[in-house]
Amino acid sequence: MLSAVRRLTLGLALSVCFTLPAAARAPALGETANQQTRYIATYFPGRMTGTPAEMLSADYLRQQFAQWGYQSDIRAFHSRYVYLTDNKHANWHNVTGSTVIAAHEGKEPQQIIIMAHLDTYAPQSDNDVDNNLGGLTLQGVDDNAAGLGVMLELAQRLKDVPTRYGIRFIATSGEEEGKLGAENVLKRMSDKEKKNTLLVINLDNLIVGDRLYFNSGQSTPAAVRKLTRDRALAIARHQGIPAATNPGLNPKYPQGTGCCNDAEVFDKAGLPVLSVEATNWTLGKKDGYQQRAKSKAFPEGSSWHSVRLDNQDYLDKSLPGRIEKRSRDVMRVMLPLVKELAKAGK
Repeated sequence: MLSAVRRLTLGLALSVCFTLPAAARAPALGETANQQTRYIATYFPGRMTGTPAEMLSADYLRQQFAQWGYQSDIRAFHSRYVYLTDNKHANWHNVTGSTVIAAHEGKEPQQIIIMAHLDTYAPQSDNDVDNNLGGLTLQGVDDNAAGLGVMLELAQRLKDVPTRYGIRFIATSGEEEGKLGAENVLKRMSDKEKKNTLLVINLDNLIVGDRLYFNSGQSTPAAVRKLTRDRALAIARHQGIPAATNPGLNPKYPQGTGCCNDAEVFDKAGLPVLSVEATNWTLGKKDGYQQRAKSKAFPEGSSWHSVRLDNQDYLDKSLPGRIEKRSRDVMRVMLPLVKELAKAGK
């Protein structure tokens, strides 16, 4: 009997290098992702877990999937996180989050999960509030409307494409409070579904960082890394898109692996993952948190959770054309990669 790793590697290997031509008169790659990013950021700011904006954004995503013919629903989950006051008193905040799931059925039970978190940062201390981090006016373009935009364009372009393996599009919530939604998704997966999950792709923070990074999980087998992370890098090089993988300058985060997002939940459970993000792993503590060199526009070298920085107007002014270009670049890599891995047309 084949081991789980061998079955997984064989399933992905058989699909490499197969792509389909784009549909006639389709919008330019990245156009839908850009439009969706801007729409979500504009109409659903303050998408904090359990808030009306979060629930409305989840329903919007469900409607988009349904419009394209997907079976889609919203699953609620209950969790909590700690809020720290100035006097160091810790209070538990209970939340009810929303997870949106849309299914693209394949001919076989194996599946690929494509995931992006829909929530924006909720202040978790008095200090956060004082520094205008998170809250009701945070648009969260980089973190993470852009990830949702790419996921939606992938879903739109794949809706009529038959695939051997199924694709699950999942928009999680509670990421900002500690990956709460991703943990709930994993908890609800049966052992059979986990066994049949060939790969979990996580899309997060795609705009502000210096370049795109494709990273595997620490538990992802080397053979699968080659077919997923290394293949993504090869497609990027072929397209002339600057991309890299974590160089491993911080011993806590080995070369080629990612950190600190929803993918980590699945990585720790032994599922293969691919993290797609834009940052700069050579700066700061070399842990991926500093997205770019410090500057007048980005004093801390990032836009993390900042109401002032992570919004359309500011990003369009400080990084003109970046939202459109990154949307296009990510789609130019991810669309052919997903088609290959899901064995489109077979």
